[in-house]
Amino acid sequence: MAEVQIPSLLRKAVGGEKQLKIQGETVGKVIDNLTQQHPTLKERLLTPDGKVQPFVVLYVNNEDIRFLQEMNTPLKDSDVLAILPAVAGG
Repeated sequence: MAEVQIPSLLRKAVGGEKQLKIQGETVGKVIDNLTQQHPTLKERLLTPDGKVQPFVVLYVNNEDIRFLQEMNTPLKDSDVLAILPAVAGG
């Protein structure tokens, strides 16, 4: 199971947890399993066609998945998937 780091903006949707262990062989499968367990996250993380929202960036072990294999990026049990939503302000 990969460790998924939940940012403070999304913790309410997962019962206040900072990290979750989620099963999945790829980033896409982990996100699918995460959003099945916590359905309110789905629209915050994914577009209706299943792509990552433009204001969300996913990192595997500090590497942006956009420069890897995107949602097909493979994951090992020791990997960390970090969810980083953009924060606007001025």
